Amino acid sequence: MLSLNDLVEGQQVYVIYQNPHTPSVSTIQEATIARDPENPEMLSLLLYDFYHPIEEDDAIFATYESAELLYNQFIM
Repeated sequence: MLSLNDLVEGQQVYVIYQNPHTPSVSTIQEATIARDPENPEMLSLLLYDFYHPIEEDDAIFATYESAELLYNQFIM
């Protein structure tokens, strides 16, 4: 997993995304690290054309494979 200090604007990352409409459904999704348009000093995840604030407990990965390994351990 990447720490908040490892993230840079424009970086492609992978996250385990929980469907807000069906909480029991999670997938691995590619996202982009971007400046939050409402708070340009903060980085956010650009996912599905929405900016999501990055939180301390977010599981953010550099590769799909590393996200998949954790996904298979905890979700499957």
